[in-house]
This record gives sequence, structure tokens and C-alpha cells, in this order.
Amino acid sequence: MPLKKTQKREHWASKFGFVLAATGSAVGLGNMWRFPYKAGEFGGGAFVLVYLIAVIAMGIPVLIAEFIIGRSTQKNPVGAFRALRNNKFWPLVGWLGVLTGFVILSYYCVVGGWILKYIFSSLTGTFQTGAAGVRFESFLASPAEMVFWHGIFMGFTIFIVRGGISSGIEKWSKILMPAFIILLLILMINSLFSPGAEKGISFLLKPDFSKLTREGILEALGSAFFSLSLGMGAMLTYGSYLDKDTNISVSSLEIAFLDTFCAIIAGLMIFPIVFTYNVDPKVGPGMFFITLPEVFASMPTGQLIGFTFFVLVAFAAITSAISLLEVVVSFVMDEFGWTRKKADYLLGFVIFVAGIPSALSFNLWSGFTAWGGKNIFDILDSLASNYMLPIGGFFIAIFAGWILTHGEKEAEIKKVENAFHFYDIWHVLIQYVTPVALLIVLLYTTGALSFF
Repeated sequence: MPLKKTQKREHWASKFGFVLAATGSAVGLGNMWRFPYKAGEFGGGAFVLVYLIAVIAMGIPVLIAEFIIGRSTQKNPVGAFRALRNNKFWPLVGWLGVLTGFVILSYYCVVGGWILKYIFSSLTGTFQTGAAGVRFESFLASPAEMVFWHGIFMGFTIFIVRGGISSGIEKWSKILMPAFIILLLILMINSLFSPGAEKGISFLLKPDFSKLTREGILEALGSAFFSLSLGMGAMLTYGSYLDKDTNISVSSLEIAFLDTFCAIIAGLMIFPIVFTYNVDPKVGPGMFFITLPEVFASMPTGQLIGFTFFVLVAFAAITSAISLLEVVVSFVMDEFGWTRKKADYLLGFVIFVAGIPSALSFNLWSGFTAWGGKNIFDILDSLASNYMLPIGGFFIAIFAGWILTHGEKEAEIKKVENAFHFYDIWHVLIQYVTPVALLIVLLYTTGALSFF
């Protein structure tokens, strides 16, 4: 559909702000939640090593590809693919990105609401030994509380995005991301003085390949891809706000480094506590809302540490949420000529409503299950994580590697002539290595790989 009116494209005010915003999009609950428990499940250091290799071979190439597509067109995901190759197929990849952002944000804000609830609980002094599991179940069972906190988190997201790129997302990223890193380092240092620090560090950083199964390798590949917020149009959209002077390759390396740094520091924050209090490192997502609150309740300064921890996690969640909302807002602004405020308020409300079934899937609608006994929340999470994201990433890699010409790519990446031949290495990866790796991730997440 053609634009109803042309709007001046917003741009990042500084490269520093762009890197922080993109890092904020990447550093979400996956770094604080998925990475530590997957590392714990598959042998610690060996998993981390494969993860780092996967970031280089798969994550960074797709990140650069999204930035190239976004900046070269200065459009949303649908408009970007249409502008570069106006046929019936490639714009569908852009539509998939917009839809993925919508779906993920609808249930992501539900989890964001859980985090805000726990911040409130830490202020009211409700961390009690032996009560964390019961309290969490009680919270999940309350439709009113679940929808209320889901709405509060969505409200924060809408508030930030309505300010625009430089005055909204960039401004808040410059506040939230430094605060996030400072709090993360403070909590890590506190953890490193705990009795379980030596064992936690060894578990996370000392490779034990005897525990690294084929499943662990595939999980590391998936974690490296999901951690950088790829395949959902977020980085492509952020790239569309870049000016021509920004070095895409350098910025991508900086973003990937900061994202990986935060993931490893999060592990160094969590595992010393895990081993100090004899917690199973394979406990999984329940660690956030059941296990760690139990630990905080038994600490001398647990109330303060618990409050700081959940504020930290909230910062990580909100910086990712705003990038997801921006994908949808950018699409409607470009394609239908809506003002930012109109798009932000209306789409934010629609996504909030769309997230209510996920909030109710733990209580009023808990009896509704499908797709192997999953509730609505788990169905949406499985659909986005196992299908939509890897499919989107795979076709972005194919598009950048095989459809765009060298001239189109070099005009954006600003080929670096040095001993490392950066462009040439990236091009080999995005053509051959990255698509194969993403296809393997897709086959694994969908369960198809088990047939081979």
C-alpha cells in the first residue's frame, strides 16, 4: 500500500545512543534468563565457548545484514524489502518481522509485568523463606493482578516510544543501559564475594566438553541468534534510523560485544549465588521468580539485593520491549502515514489487549490447551521462538548473501581494506555459514532434526 503522506525520517542523535539502544534491544530477558540456565544445563564453559563462536559465525553476520537493509532504504521491514526487491515474495519477509514483533511483545509484556510485581513485592518486604513458590502461584492465579501489571509494563513501553527516536528511545537508552550495566556489575561483585564464587566461576568459564551434548551445541546456536534480537525486524528498523556516516561493521561488533559481555556478567552474578545456596543450576526459568526470591529471603541484605536484581531485570526487559513496539509503530507510520503518537497509543493498546489471553492462560483460561498441551502463553512463545524468528533470520541471511548485489552491500558496509578483509569474511559467512547454521536452528527448534 502506498504511503498516504511523506514524513521526514527520524535519525539517531549520536552513534553512542544508537549502540546503546541496539544493545538494549539485544540485552533482554534472554541474557538474564535463557543464557545462564542453558549454560548451567549444558556444562557451563563449554556452552559459553560454542556460544561465542556462534555469535561470530551467525549472530554478527545477520546483525550487519539487518542494518544494511534498514539503512539503505530508510524504511520499516515491509517497505525495506519492497524498496530493494519489489516482488511478491521478499516483502513477505518484512511482514513476518512486523508480525513477529507484535506477537512477541504481546506476551513479553506479561512477563515484564511479573518483574514489576516483584519490584513492588521487594519494597513491601514480602520475600520469605519457603513462601516464594506459593506466592508466585498465587500471583499467576489472579487474573486482575496479571492483567494489571501487564498493562503497567505496556504503559511504560508506550511512554518511551511516543517520544520518538532521539527524544524517546535514544534518550531513555542512555539512562537505562548505563544504569543496567552499573547494577549488573554491582550485583556481580557482590556475588563474587560469596562462598560459592570459585565454584560458580569455574562452572561458567571452565570448559567441560564431556557435558556438551549435541543438544547443548544446538542450544548455543539458538541462544546466540535469539540473544541479539535478530529475525524480528527490530535491528532492521533501528538500522533505518542510521545516517550514512555510521560505520555499520564497527557498530555491529560493539553491540555484539556488549550483549555477550552482559550475558557472561549475568552468569557471574547468578552462579556464585546458585552454588553458595546449593541451588540446582539447571532449575531453568523458575530461578527468577521462585528460586532466587527464596535465596534473597535467606540473605542478610536479601531485601535490598532482591530489589536491585529485579530493577536490573526490568531495565533489560523494557529496553527490549521498546524495540519491539517500534517495529510495529514504524511500519504503520511508513505505510499508512500515521503520526507517531497515534500509532504508538493505538498499537500499544491493541498489543496490550492481544496480550490479555496470555495473562489469563495461567488462571481463567488455564483449561484451554493445544499444540501438545501448551497454554496460550506457551503457544505464542513456541510459535515465535521456534518458527517465526529462525525463519525470518534465515531469509534475511539469504537476501543479504544471495539477492543483494556487492555494490548494494558495499555502499552500506563501507568495505574495510585491511589485513582482515572484513567485508570478504562477512560475505562468506552470510552466504554459506550463517544460512546453514540458521537452518539447523530452525530444524532443531521445530523438532524436525530429531527425525535425522
